[in-house]
Amino acid sequence: MGQKRRIQCIVEGLSGRAAAARLKLSAATGVRWQRRLRETGSIEPEPQGRPPGHGKLSSHQALLEELVAQDGDITLPELAGALEAATGITAHAASIGRFLRKLGYTYKKSRWLPPNGCALM
Repeated sequence: MGQKRRIQCIVEGLSGRAAAARLKLSAATGVRWQRRLRETGSIEPEPQGRPPGHGKLSSHQALLEELVAQDGDITLPELAGALEAATGITAHAASIGRFLRKLGYTYKKSRWLPPNGCALM
């Protein structure tokens, strides 16, 4: 259902409830549309979720990148410990892993491990 039809019903002078009834929606939805149109001039939904770049790790990006550059084999728990020691910020290793993946870092398995099912003699 297009936004034009929703706005047209309300602009025609119908109440929010009447517009919702015409479009076979709940009365509460019509009332919300009418209030939103009056307050903002649009009935487009607001973006959901946390805005990007506002987590507690974003301000420590340079430190985390420096730690990874110094030791490419550093583990996520070691990164969490180093971050806490340097800044006092406590972060779970999984959170640091997600943050680094968003920055483009990847995890690569060590090459010295034998494939599964193979026995060394």
